[in-house]
Amino acid sequence: MNPLVARLFENIRKVVFDKDHVIESVIVVLLARGHLLLDDVPGTGKTMLARALAASLGLVCKRIQFTPDLLPSDVTGTSIYHAPSGEFRFRAGPVFTDFLLADEINRATPRTQAALLEGMEERQVSIDGVTHRLPESFMVLATQNPVELAGTYPLPEAQLDRFMLCTSLGYPAPEAEARIFLAQRQGHPVDSLAPVLDAATLAHLREQTAAMFVHPRVARYATDIVAATRSHPDVALGASPRAGIALCRAAQALALMGGAAFVDPALVKRLAPAVLAHRLKLKSEARLDGRTAAQVVSKVSGSVAIPAAD
Repeated sequence: MNPLVARLFENIRKVVFDKDHVIESVIVVLLARGHLLLDDVPGTGKTMLARALAASLGLVCKRIQFTPDLLPSDVTGTSIYHAPSGEFRFRAGPVFTDFLLADEINRATPRTQAALLEGMEERQVSIDGVTHRLPESFMVLATQNPVELAGTYPLPEAQLDRFMLCTSLGYPAPEAEARIFLAQRQGHPVDSLAPVLDAATLAHLREQTAAMFVHPRVARYATDIVAATRSHPDVALGASPRAGIALCRAAQALALMGGAAFVDPALVKRLAPAVLAHRLKLKSEARLDGRTAAQVVSKVSGSVAIPAAD
C-alpha cells in the first residue's frame, strides 16, 4: 500500500474496528474527489467514520441532521440584511466545510436535497446570483436508513448519480462490538485522534491519483460494463456516462492505494458493484422476484470480456 495512504488507513482503523472494506471505500472516494453514500441502519458508526477521516487530515467536518422541515438555506446559507451598512451580507451555511456529513439525507424534501447538487458536482454554491466557491477538499458523506420508509423522500436518480460509491458498514462482529464498548468506556477515542496527513498532502495524493495511467482498453472495459447495464433485461434505467467516469476514477484511486503504476482491469471489476449498483433502477418484476442491482452488476461485469495484457 502507498505509505501515505497506509498512514491514513491505519489511523482511521484505531476507531473504526473490523471495517477495512469501508475504510478503503472512503479513502478511494477521498482520493478520487468523489462523494460517498452510506446506506445503513442507525448506530453502526457512520458519524464516527466521517469524524475520524476529518481528524486524520486535520480538516473540518460539519454535520447536518436532515429533517422534513429543513430548508435549502439551512444547508447553503443565506443573505441577511445588515442594518448599519444598509446592505445584504452572505452568511455561509454548513455546506462550506471540508467534510459534510449529511445525516439521513432521505428525510429532507427533494427541494432541500437538491441544494447539495451544485456543490457536489461543481464545488460551488450560487446564492442570489453570486457564486461562492467551496473548499478544494469538499466531500459529502451522506447516510440513509434502508429500513425506515415513513417520513422519507427517496433520493432521485440525479442525486444518486452524484455519489461515486455506495457502501454499508453493517453490524460489527461480536469481538469487534466488545472492543467498541471497551474503547468508549471513558470517552470517545475519535476525540483524541491526531492528524497524520494535512491538506497539502491530500492535494498531492489527489494529483497522483488523477495522473494514474489508464490504458484505453481498460477505459473501454469500464464503459462496456456501464453500457451493458442499460441493456440488461432486469434494468429499467441503466448507469450514465458519469458512472463510467466515476468507475475509472475510483479504479485510479484504488491503484494508487495499492502502490500500482497503472490501473488493472481487475480493479475496475472489483469496484463495479459499489460504483454502479445504487445508480440502477430495476424493473418492478425484478424487484418482486428478489433480484438486486448488485447482482445485476456482478453478472454484467462477469459477462464483459477483460482486455488482454500487452
